[in-house]
Amino acid sequence: MESLGQMVQKMSSPQLRQRSQQLVHDLFHDPLVIEFRAQYPEISEQQLTLNLSRLYQYVKDCKHCAACPGLDLCPNDFQGHYTRLAVENVTGESRIYDRQVPCAKLQARETESQIKKRIYSFYVDERALQEGYDEVEIMSKDSMRSPAVGRVFRYINETRENGLSPQGLYMVGHFGTGKTFLMSYLLHELAKSGYSGVIVYMPEFVEDLKSMMMDSQKLKDTVELMKQADLLIFDDIGAENLNPWARDHVMGAILNYRMNRKPTFYTSNYDMKALERHLSFTNKDGEENHKGQRLMDRIAPFVDVVSVNGSNKRGNRNK
Repeated sequence: MESLGQMVQKMSSPQLRQRSQQLVHDLFHDPLVIEFRAQYPEISEQQLTLNLSRLYQYVKDCKHCAACPGLDLCPNDFQGHYTRLAVENVTGESRIYDRQVPCAKLQARETESQIKKRIYSFYVDERALQEGYDEVEIMSKDSMRSPAVGRVFRYINETRENGLSPQGLYMVGHFGTGKTFLMSYLLHELAKSGYSGVIVYMPEFVEDLKSMMMDSQKLKDTVELMKQADLLIFDDIGAENLNPWARDHVMGAILNYRMNRKPTFYTSNYDMKALERHLSFTNKDGEENHKGQRLMDRIAPFVDVVSVNGSNKRGNRNK
């Protein structure tokens, strides 16, 4: 097959040939080609002429990337990729080769997709898991919650450095102070390091357990998922309408397995004493102090309590 350069040389129409020669001239004088030639001075003029199509594709892709309209609107022939040129010595002659390379935006999307596969959410708005705020931005949202934010950052860094610990966090504070967001951020950040995670919105989960009683396999799979996840978050614990079965046979089984093995995290409007009172009372059997205490024995020793202060941010996009 003839190269683009050879076809240019054979064009019979003077006007067409002149136009083509101008295109070749412009291509050779493009800053990207000049830079490429400076990087590989061993490349001959003949090799450049034989590889005009590769040079053209390289320049076109680079210019598209410089004015990137976003991954979904990528104008390159191979969406999310750009042409990269390389030079290899073959039988004593330097030759130009090209390959399609994924761009940073595509790599970031694929990385995010892998992160999402490590996180399972029960009834929690998944947008909270995808915010991607940096540390400075999170810290600047509300100075009153800075100590809590700092504790979350420290937990993330310690886990990355030392591996998983059986000790979790208990985030307590008023409505709308960002507890769920901070826990979702922790989950997302540690998923980047390869940890799997589950976050469960307790009020809806406990309600859904009623239907799972009729589907033993779904219940078994759900409980096993929560047992085995590297990170488990019970979001808004204390707001659920407990029944003895959910407390003793579901939550109890999960926490009994995880204690001393893997960390469990909680967000709540209740402090520890108030949570124990909540867990001691069910809508069926009334108050059972020893049942509440038994569950607390699987919670309190395995968490560090973190107070989350600040203003109510419900309905505010700037969490």
